Amino acid sequence: MTNLDHGKFSRVTTMFHSLLALTVFILFFTGYAIAFNTELWWLVELMGGNQGVLSIHRLAGFALIALTGFWVPYMLLRSTSRSNFRSILPALSDVKAFIQDIQFALGRADERHPAARQFAGYKADEVPLISYIGKGVIWIFTVELLLLMLSGLLIWRKTWLIDFYDSQSVVMAFVAFHGLLGVIMLMGVMFHTFEHGFHPAFYPVEMKAFLPKDQTPNFHGDPDEHETTGIERLRRKSSWRWATNVMGVLVVVGIVSVMMASLEYGGYPVPDSLAFDEGSALRTIGINAGIFVLLVGLVLSVFGNVLRARYLSQRRERAQERPTERAPAADGSGPARDDGPSEAND
Repeated sequence: MTNLDHGKFSRVTTMFHSLLALTVFILFFTGYAIAFNTELWWLVELMGGNQGVLSIHRLAGFALIALTGFWVPYMLLRSTSRSNFRSILPALSDVKAFIQDIQFALGRADERHPAARQFAGYKADEVPLISYIGKGVIWIFTVELLLLMLSGLLIWRKTWLIDFYDSQSVVMAFVAFHGLLGVIMLMGVMFHTFEHGFHPAFYPVEMKAFLPKDQTPNFHGDPDEHETTGIERLRRKSSWRWATNVMGVLVVVGIVSVMMASLEYGGYPVPDSLAFDEGSALRTIGINAGIFVLLVGLVLSVFGNVLRARYLSQRRERAQERPTERAPAADGSGPARDDGPSEAND
């Protein structure tokens, strides 16, 4: 254990994070099965054909809207959540950290900005809980999800747009915009999966993303006795190197293939029936590589929740097996003995 060990999310946030990940993964699987139906024909068939894919995609979209509708009031109405919300707001120090990071990368600064420090090489109290990079990830994901939900609703109800703009080209533009957001979101989720699933300190699962803060083992020593957080002393699993290299290649191949296919395809808006045309073999392999990365992310998410349930179950079992302490005797000499009811002497 290092003096960096701490909980990452609250109990509600942990559950929300897992449900959000599941919903987003389903949206990706169904959305790209529709967009790249030639390369992902097996995924279309697996989900019941064209109508099945569209139904699951819309159902997942409504689930995402419901999750967001719960989360926004939850963050704004609770005092603790409002303080957490303020901590992710951009600040002037974030801009300075970004500029100094550029200077550090170019060799014009001796160290990184305090608001940009990472785990290695510093003490726990010297590392910000959320760096400017973390804030950027949160806000980018938030804006993308909101735009995806809005454009998805407008695509679902095309008549709203046609009646308002009186132009079919506007509807097609919204569909293309929705697809572009999906590609950008895909890249972010792939990198997010690679970053947190294959970090040398957390591989293969970052349990702090699945365990609530009140259930996470914590460091109880004096951090001043250690020069760094101790993350450098963690041992890597033997499979980490080859697994990371393989996943890194798949992430790059998947992203490039999806981007290239998005430029070549003109299949918007989504037709009523899917046409399985002959596609490029390399493009098919690349797109399926990207879907495989998403599948790995889904498996890691499910695996993390399984480990959480197992860990919490073990803690409950240990708590039940722990013998209860007896109350001290009246004179304070030791635990009281229960020898049964005493009989009065006549």
